[in-house]
Amino acid sequence: MKNFIYLLGSATAPEAVVIDPAWDADGIFRALEADQKKLSGVVLTHHHFDHLNAVDDVLARADVPVYAQRSEIDFAEVLADFKGALRPMGPGDRVQVGPLELTLVHTPGHTPGSQCVHCGGALFAGDTVFVNACGRCDLPGGDPAQMFDSLQRVLGALPDATVVYPGHDYGDVPTSSLARERAHNPYFQLSALEGFVSQRMRPRG
Repeated sequence: MKNFIYLLGSATAPEAVVIDPAWDADGIFRALEADQKKLSGVVLTHHHFDHLNAVDDVLARADVPVYAQRSEIDFAEVLADFKGALRPMGPGDRVQVGPLELTLVHTPGHTPGSQCVHCGGALFAGDTVFVNACGRCDLPGGDPAQMFDSLQRVLGALPDATVVYPGHDYGDVPTSSLARERAHNPYFQLSALEGFVSQRMRPRG
């Protein structure tokens, strides 16, 4: 699936959160140990299996909260599996990780509660933005009009220099910038909703 899993923390604090733990719980804890960090939370960009299938293993090793958008929790029954660990969040809510403040940016379109994590000059984009692409809108809960708004208005408020860390390694480079995506990503180039919906919902060959 070419997923990326991100550990996010500060060099000056002994804690980190994991974004979208999937496939490799052992690798997550090896990386934490190598950096001398303790896990303090899980952030889910959305509920799809390939972004959370290691959450159960993570929670078996660490009693930490799982942060997800409230609208995603309401939509996706699978998130109920995490029971007392779930922390319903709203657009713009923040998670503190040592001195770092993570802002949860609600970017619906791929799913109703898709979110990105914004920290300093970095955006951990889940399945909202890929290098030269954006997330599918034809899966349950997907909505191309919401995706268009997420790309044009919500992410449009962030600076060009913002570094984009996508949820999958689907591009010619593993990371990008909003400036590069605005200049080259075909889905950022579509300035009218009708054109975006037509392009994004085109049948896949």
